[in-house]
Amino acid sequence: MPTTIACLLGTSSLNAFEARVLLANALGYSRTELITRAHEVLNEASMAAFQTLEKRRLNGEPIAQLIGYREFFGLTFRITPTVLIPRPDTECLVEQALEAIQSISNPTVLDLGTGSGAIAICIKHQRPDAQVTATDRCRKALAVAAINARQLLPTRQPYSRALSLLAGNWYQALAKTTERFDLIVSNPPYIAAGDPHLSQGDLRFEPIDALTDHADGLTAVHKIIHEAPLWLKIGGALWIEHGYDQAQAVRACLNEHGFRQVRSVCDLAGIERISGGII
Repeated sequence: MPTTIACLLGTSSLNAFEARVLLANALGYSRTELITRAHEVLNEASMAAFQTLEKRRLNGEPIAQLIGYREFFGLTFRITPTVLIPRPDTECLVEQALEAIQSISNPTVLDLGTGSGAIAICIKHQRPDAQVTATDRCRKALAVAAINARQLLPTRQPYSRALSLLAGNWYQALAKTTERFDLIVSNPPYIAAGDPHLSQGDLRFEPIDALTDHADGLTAVHKIIHEAPLWLKIGGALWIEHGYDQAQAVRACLNEHGFRQVRSVCDLAGIERISGGII
């Protein structure tokens, strides 16, 4: 008996949303087309393509890696297994970053450990006048960020110098610059070694070094805060994402290193997700 789109979706072992996303990707259809063409009969190649994706998803691979993209802050980012998948929790970091520079003309911004470039690109997209520098020690990640920058940031002025991508571990990437910044942002690896979440869900397929410091989860956080005053302008701000139970420790570290107006901001789930202050 011929298999239609509606039939294949109805018999999939995946939940309805994931099945629709993967089938749309396999067919090259929009999700609206899946509805309007629900009674279309699928050929064997199309069914095989979907079934391959379905099997991989059932084995735990993230949807974003299977289809190659993820939406974040209203933009669609290219995603590969070499970068973290941008998550809604991190959007509050972008929002706070934009608030920190809202009254500054031509602000200078540094994104440490940029990965897919999501944070840096969203800031630049919202503030075309900003000079944004993004660093990462993984050159494969920087290659993904470069693709996203080309696709998401127009080449016309003032975007022509849209994003400066530098290779290196945290501030080491800045060795050849004397630039000082109005704002530093980062979503560093903050999951502690041995945390059970590392062996669950999507995290199993994401780059481990971008998730954990292989220690207590605060090694990178402390390093970023410790060196930030050397790279910030007077009155510059630092905002950093951290774990659900790390806000107090991060605030203490910020205070210890001379930051003022230190505070934490909650994500949509009401969890203290980012902390920062001004120097």
